[in-house]
Formats: sequence, C-alpha cells, structure tokens
Amino acid sequence: MRFFLDMRQNDVLKCACFSWVAAQALKVLITLLIEKKMDWRRWFGMGGMPSSHTAFVFSLMLMTGIREGTGSAIFALAFALAAVVIYDAMGVRRETGRQGAVLNRILHEVLIEGQRITEKELKELVGHTPLEVAGGLCVGAIVTLIMA
Repeated sequence: MRFFLDMRQNDVLKCACFSWVAAQALKVLITLLIEKKMDWRRWFGMGGMPSSHTAFVFSLMLMTGIREGTGSAIFALAFALAAVVIYDAMGVRRETGRQGAVLNRILHEVLIEGQRITEKELKELVGHTPLEVAGGLCVGAIVTLIMA
C-alpha cells in the first residue's frame, strides 16, 4: 500500500502522466477538428499527433532535471531513456507502421479484389513522423513548465 501512496506523491511521475494524458486528449481533439468525427479509439491508440510517448519521457526528463539537477545521475538516466524512446518512436515504430500498412493493402488487394501480388513502393506512413515527435516534445515541455 505504501508503494502506491509514494507513487501518488511523486511529482515527477505525476507530471509525466499528465503529459501523456494531455497528448492523448489532443489526439482526440485533432481528429475531431480534421476529420470532423469523434474517434475515442484515438484516446488509447498509438501513433498520430502528438506523440504521447515523447511527451511522457520528455516531461519525465525535464521534471527530473528541475527537481534533481541536470548534473545528477538520475537525470542522466532519464535523458538516456528519453533519447532511446524518441529515437524508437521515429525509427522502429514508424517502420513497423509502414510494414503494417503494406501488409493490409496486400491482403485487401489479394483477398478482396483478387489481384495478383506485385512489388510496389511504400507510400503509407503510420507511426510517428518527426513533426509528431516535435508535437510530443512541446506537450511535455508545456505540461512540465506548468507543473514545475
């Protein structure tokens, strides 16, 4: 029980969680504004603008730096974690999304339309673009500055 009470009092963790919530809420609002429909799946879905993963780890890193100092070992750990997550968001996760889009298109063309399999250039992007990651950085920074 003490573990959960300590977590609730952890300003660094609360700030990171609020950044995630803010980014996810923005995804719902952006989808509503652009597509003119309320898509609640965006609340828990991955990918899209802004990157909630980026907002979470960037806010965690910033708040750790504010609370513990940028010369601390724990800040170095938070910085390294943020760097890996942000790199992964733009690299591995984005490429996985591309592959998923191509596989879905192939399945549709072959199973539904009866077309033969041919080589095509990848065109669909799913996952985080650099702009979406930048959006996550902004959300994380704003929430952290408000809560610091």
